[in-house]
Amino acid sequence: MRLHPLWAAVGLFFSAFPLFYLLNTTASLHNPLVIAVVGVTVLSFVLIYLPNCSYEDPLLYVFMVFCFIAGVDVVIALEEDGYTSNFADFYIREGYLGTAYGIMISYWHAVVNYAMYLIMIAAIVQRKSYRNIGLYWVGSFTMAFVVFLLGSVIGKYSSEIRPGFLLNLPYLIIPVWAAKRFFAQSRTCPLPTADQVAAEQHKNLIQRPMDLGLVGFLLVAALYTLFRGLVVLDCPADSCFDYVYLQEPYLRDPVAYPKIQMLVYLFYGLPYFCICIYGLLVPGCTWMGDWALIFAGAVGQAQFCHVAASVHYRTPFPYRIPDRGWWFVVLCNVAYAVGPQLLALRCLYNPAFFCCPVSRAEDKKNQ
Repeated sequence: MRLHPLWAAVGLFFSAFPLFYLLNTTASLHNPLVIAVVGVTVLSFVLIYLPNCSYEDPLLYVFMVFCFIAGVDVVIALEEDGYTSNFADFYIREGYLGTAYGIMISYWHAVVNYAMYLIMIAAIVQRKSYRNIGLYWVGSFTMAFVVFLLGSVIGKYSSEIRPGFLLNLPYLIIPVWAAKRFFAQSRTCPLPTADQVAAEQHKNLIQRPMDLGLVGFLLVAALYTLFRGLVVLDCPADSCFDYVYLQEPYLRDPVAYPKIQMLVYLFYGLPYFCICIYGLLVPGCTWMGDWALIFAGAVGQAQFCHVAASVHYRTPFPYRIPDRGWWFVVLCNVAYAVGPQLLALRCLYNPAFFCCPVSRAEDKKNQ
């Protein structure tokens, strides 16, 4: 009897609870090698009972493994937040897993990424395209691991890192490989006609109010990104000093995750905002849709973890957002997260401005 992939994904997610409880209550299983063997055994058991020849997409099995890891993450997060006990004591000895950022990244992977795994697995089973959600997941997954790995290495708990931490490094290769496969797939957005493309590309920015608003957002976001980058780089300006002490002291947290996050925004987000402004001004930038999806996933994950960690009780009180500036800082960060989502939706559902100009003869041929 073969398991349906969706049922297998759900089973793998919930199998983390009894597995961790067993490992936690059996002292002889606390050896890291034994834990790894047990995990591999559980995954192998489920994958063996999946159809071997019906699904040619290897990402199906990758997402299955990540479903199990999402279950592990929810066990860790619930244990660290005190909602459960005696499930993961043996596993959460590393201090970085118990930081506010570590807990929030676990919640994100256990809820948002897991939901995307189920959607992509269902699409693979039904042989439908999952290119768009796949690109969104690539951005989310890559941003999470880059910030988490770098912050853990240079932050407050860097001395507690064990050799097993290096097992996280291969996870950075998987989204690159997956992105290559997604880019190779054909786009699924609606294909506009030549007349629609010509009409949209002849409009100036004033005639495209949504694009005008997005350009305004990108300009403000670029300045905000530059400012916070200077803040974490210890700029001596009074405005930077006042902001980091009176508005968003979480940027000074010695765990280093917020600092790494701001530097990633500075070196990668800032150039992206600038080229997106170019893409909204100059027609025919066909890359806009794909990279808008990737960046929307990255910023959505990053801002959720950043904001939630900055108000979490595990963050020491001096580094939490002060009550006086709470609404201002939270609203700025929420707006910073929402803008890229709106840009991605705009590129997906009205792509005519970003298409290559098509002659009417070619348009009739495509039809």
